[in-house]
Amino acid sequence: MATTAEFRPGMAIRMDGELWTIVEFQHVNPGNWRAFVRAKLKSLRSGKVVEIRFRAGEAVDIVRIDTKEFQYLYHDGSGYVFMDKETFDQISVEESVVGDGSKFLKETETVEIMFNGDDIISVQIPVTVELRIVETVPGVRGDTATGAQKPAKVETGASVNVPLFINEGDMIKVDTRTGHYVERVKAA
Repeated sequence: MATTAEFRPGMAIRMDGELWTIVEFQHVNPGNWRAFVRAKLKSLRSGKVVEIRFRAGEAVDIVRIDTKEFQYLYHDGSGYVFMDKETFDQISVEESVVGDGSKFLKETETVEIMFNGDDIISVQIPVTVELRIVETVPGVRGDTATGAQKPAKVETGASVNVPLFINEGDMIKVDTRTGHYVERVKAA
């Protein structure tokens, strides 16, 4: 157990049975009233951000979170299989833990997995990934001035709306948090 005096940004705590990280905090001493700590917390499971007040010196349960790099191997129907980049051990992670960004995971992609002991807390997929367009309708010349978009299927099977000038075989960058097209990747 620790107190609110030991708060640091990035620290993980357990509150109401759920794990949270401290995004930011502020010690407040309002004149002749009792001091308190205003903290912005982010849920490690859902990503939800809340603002909570703690009494100054209140005891909190600090949790040690380990983060390791893993390489995505394949989807086995019941979960996603990842390999530890150091020990080459393989683990299977449930789809609910991986989240919506899983539809943009391609084989050999590096992710960070957060652990509390042996429990998997979350899987951090890269913010942007480069994917090849495998299927889309051809764009009509001259239609690019309107900023219109068309659906395209990427190599992982996900569907992304892209500008009309994107063709099959092009490499694009996709934001895994929103599923939106970011930019076309130039061939090396």
